[in-house]
Amino acid sequence: MMSDSYLYILKNLDNLKEIDEEYVQKLCNVILSSGNIFVYGVGRSGIVGRMFAMRLVQLGLKTFFVGETITPVVTNKDVVILISGTGETQGAILVAQICRRVNAKVISVTSSTDNSIYKMSDYGIVLRTNDPSDLAPLGTLFEISALVFLDATVALMMKMKGETEEDIRKRHAIWL
Repeated sequence: MMSDSYLYILKNLDNLKEIDEEYVQKLCNVILSSGNIFVYGVGRSGIVGRMFAMRLVQLGLKTFFVGETITPVVTNKDVVILISGTGETQGAILVAQICRRVNAKVISVTSSTDNSIYKMSDYGIVLRTNDPSDLAPLGTLFEISALVFLDATVALMMKMKGETEEDIRKRHAIWL
């Protein structure tokens, strides 16, 4: 049974190959050219978001997770990355509405185009997942796909910035 689950989850990751790489490069340029970078998600999507935000900090980018006590106010020079499998998470919708009001750029990472967050975004990534199954319950397929996709964008931005693993290691908290 457990090997069935591994195989099911790994097969789902093949869906990431369908994402337009030129579009992802454009999104990376938006992220790299923004003032501050804000990341937001709730629950397990929030955990994925925190891991992504940590990697962006290690890339030397000024990054915050929305809702932390030290998070500054978002402005029109900033980009906000919202992660939500359903695209209907109320907190993320509220963040998107605030971004619209201050003209901050919004990048959404969702599982479809038919949701509120995607429709309020300037840019959207759709992580298509296979049908739900007991082999990967609840939002597992989206969350794992989001983690893999976002880590792959970090590798792309590393290359775009000319950063090495050694550069990033110097910004890694454990190496201080």
